[in-house]
Amino acid sequence: MSTQKGSPIKEDLQNFKEEIVHQFHVISEGVIDQVKQVAEGVANVNEKLDRRFNELKAEIQETRQEVLAAVKFSYAELGKR
Repeated sequence: MSTQKGSPIKEDLQNFKEEIVHQFHVISEGVIDQVKQVAEGVANVNEKLDRRFNELKAEIQETRQEVLAAVKFSYAELGKR
């Protein structure tokens, strides 16, 4: 029994190979889509953190100014005594 180039076994193997490659492409596309979703989520979280950081920085600056004003006022009161 010799197998020729166009034998059913070789054709079956070629079909099997093509099906495996096709399934790999389908699965890899799904994985790529999921990675993109995760990347978008990370970008959104990063933006939220940046906004919150800027809010906190502004709040700290405002509180700092209030404390400095209170200290300045207290020293002015001490100076009057």
